[in-house]
Amino acid sequence: MTETQAQLPPTVVKLGGSCLADLEGGWWDDLAAHGRERPLILVHGWSKPLKQLSPRYSEPSAILRDRYGNQSRWTTPEVIADIKTVSADLGREVLQRLTRRGITAERLLGSDGLVSAGAGERWWWKDKQLVELENLVGPITGVDPAPLTGLRPGHAYLVTPLARNDAGQEVNTDADRAAAAIAGATGATDLILVTDVAHLLIDGEPVREITAQGAAEFRDKGATGGMRKKLRAAGEALDRGVERVVIGSAPVTDLLAARTGTVITRT
Repeated sequence: MTETQAQLPPTVVKLGGSCLADLEGGWWDDLAAHGRERPLILVHGWSKPLKQLSPRYSEPSAILRDRYGNQSRWTTPEVIADIKTVSADLGREVLQRLTRRGITAERLLGSDGLVSAGAGERWWWKDKQLVELENLVGPITGVDPAPLTGLRPGHAYLVTPLARNDAGQEVNTDADRAAAAIAGATGATDLILVTDVAHLLIDGEPVREITAQGAAEFRDKGATGGMRKKLRAAGEALDRGVERVVIGSAPVTDLLAARTGTVITRT
């Protein structure tokens, strides 16, 4: 590894929990090839593994809506424990896939000094009433990159996007927005949001490139569900200095080369 390589900014890749099990060997071969040239930070979701752990996570009651209309998983200490359980299993599998391809890797909990969160919303709709609930979620307020001491080509970090709030509680955060905050804090030029759709679709048509302003307008007027969160995360990453965000389901090098997926830039 040359001195120039050692100083390269990382590539941050968010691995969607709904698509992680579907990424085949060639996808990981491609990621490892990229990781030999650039430091890698992987941030993973856990939606599908959590639902597979227990059917209660697929029930409508597992999701809360706040007074502003934002959705969140109802997170209790028991849910945090289950997130850690499925994340540990997922982490072992990801680290094994990377190790077999010559990339050393380590797992890091965001709540271990990496990601900080603010106070969470306390008023939520339940049984058609707005009630006060303790929900262990919180907006990301900061990222301290100090725990990422081993950033270098050939080495990867896998981050579980939990956070620690001002009260010292471990809280749930949105994985896409956590990846955006980590990308900004580490000086990453690229954030890749790997999902189970090939492109952002507007009026049923795939979008190959869009500005941050255009993405924000569609987010507020037409996007729904997970894509709305991804577009919010993309805007936050660009605001934090990331040069471009790519959303798609293809291998990382294809997404970075804009051969597929949707590229979002500031202008």
